[in-house]
Amino acid sequence: MNISEIEKLLNDVKSGKKSVNEALEILKYFPYTDLGFAKLDHHREIRKGYPEIVYCSGKSVAQVKEIFRVLAEKETNVFGTRANEEMYEAVKSVVPEAVYYPEARIISIKKKEPEIPETPIAVVTAGTSDIPIAEEAAVTAELLGNRVLRIYDAGVAGIHRFLDRLNDLKKCRVIIVIAGMEGALASVVGGLVDKPIIAVPTSVGYGANFGGISALLAMLTSCAAGVTVVNIDNGFGAAFSASMINKMK
Repeated sequence: MNISEIEKLLNDVKSGKKSVNEALEILKYFPYTDLGFAKLDHHREIRKGYPEIVYCSGKSVAQVKEIFRVLAEKETNVFGTRANEEMYEAVKSVVPEAVYYPEARIISIKKKEPEIPETPIAVVTAGTSDIPIAEEAAVTAELLGNRVLRIYDAGVAGIHRFLDRLNDLKKCRVIIVIAGMEGALASVVGGLVDKPIIAVPTSVGYGANFGGISALLAMLTSCAAGVTVVNIDNGFGAAFSASMINKMK
């Protein structure tokens, strides 16, 4: 519940649409809703500017369905990451307006249009195999209220593919660079643009990639200034930080 919802509730009491007892019942769930297996934080948007976002992996289908049902009762946008088709079908059965982004593995329920800055966020991948993580980042950034420039399959094995889009990248305020294998692309981009770079190592690569450890260490030891790094395959985390940067006044 945000400030406008509280004002609406007070007006409903004043006009007689709701009784004082009904208002008190609603306000009981103002800080959070305790479902037993989860405590849904309704203050998150007040503190952070964005509502609580559900990490669906590891939860049962029934748990995800109930979490979305409760969150959808509020006048805020709702979305969850790392969701599968079965989870989406369960959510859609109780919230018909739910939308699923299969490549990003995100479920979204949109209640209002967020304010969108003029500057876009760029999402750049080294290879096509990195696109699922890139789509998690890109869709997250869009749902948080940003325009996104996607530049996919532009890694160092054919760097001219990236250089052809350099002028477009310079119009962005922050750049998310996603790469597996040796993770070199983040350093290359960091050396060519004057924007903050958020690097996302992916688990894409042959055995010596160690499930993304090689890319993670390469990005952490980048000699290019302005490169920061999130955890392996964490497209969501990169997009959340990029959105906060993009919306700073």
